[in-house]
Amino acid sequence: MKKALITGITGQDGSYLTEHLLDLGYEVHGLVRRVALEQPEHRLSRLRSVLSRIHIHAANLDSYASIFHVLSKHEFDECYHLAAQSFVAESFVDGFSTMQTNINGTHYVLAALREVQPKCRFYFAGSSEMFGKAQAVPQKEDTPFHPRSPYGISKVAGFQLTINYREAYGMFCCNGILFNHESPRRGYEFVTRKITHGVARIKTGLASELALGNLEAKRDWGHARDYVQAMHLMLQQPTPDDYVIATGETHSVREFCEFAFAQVGLDYRDFVKRDEVVYRPAEVDLLIGDASKAHRMLGWKPGVGFKGLISEMIQSDLEMVSPAARGELVSPGT
Repeated sequence: MKKALITGITGQDGSYLTEHLLDLGYEVHGLVRRVALEQPEHRLSRLRSVLSRIHIHAANLDSYASIFHVLSKHEFDECYHLAAQSFVAESFVDGFSTMQTNINGTHYVLAALREVQPKCRFYFAGSSEMFGKAQAVPQKEDTPFHPRSPYGISKVAGFQLTINYREAYGMFCCNGILFNHESPRRGYEFVTRKITHGVARIKTGLASELALGNLEAKRDWGHARDYVQAMHLMLQQPTPDDYVIATGETHSVREFCEFAFAQVGLDYRDFVKRDEVVYRPAEVDLLIGDASKAHRMLGWKPGVGFKGLISEMIQSDLEMVSPAARGELVSPGT
């Protein structure tokens, strides 16, 4: 039985990856901050259905010693490093903490693996935000990076650290350059979940408007459940490499709003208000990925389309705010 360690196991991607690896017969371990163990109902909620089947260890990405301690006590075949301060807006507010956690945390995990488990295969969760002010459309593995946020900068650093450990020490280290991927488990601070939860609240009479920033920003949105499968496939290859994971389609925030509100029979223009406060200091206007390498080398393709993703998120949020609203979608979408 293979053993995998997941940092960021309590997040959206971590929870889907955990379920996927368990289905494949893995023994799954996760690193969490000690506060998560003290508040499991809240902090471990995404793992509720599988909590009895996994092993949780307290550790902090800001502490090399705590990471080293776990890795010195347990042997792993694969390590998926997903933990990060991943909200772009927050990285502008507190760039120092974002850099500390995302760069040093990645370095600590890699350094500890090299010291005690150099044969463990390592996955780093890169981001399309590394492309930022993109130099080419669509973006692929050799497109130059031009990050436009402290978060994007920190991910470029982690990406380069991963390559350095691969080249300098011969470790099996892969980078996944994942474009935006969403689900009903997405945090409320992210624009997609902000929209779908807002739609559900408006539909059920709990809110009357939704404040958003740049409606013209375009993103390549897929489903997190599809994307974690690509993470696993990267670590099953004969040689380590880096891969863009994306749908190859781009849609604006405005399009997302239009379809989300239409799902419950509403017109977004009646409810969406522009809020200059939530605009980024440096905007990323257009991201769209070319995942042809992943299609060719990994045999991976996305399964859930743009409309299907929104429909699933809307239905979940409707059920969350009002169980009686189950089944109120106008059409299932595709």
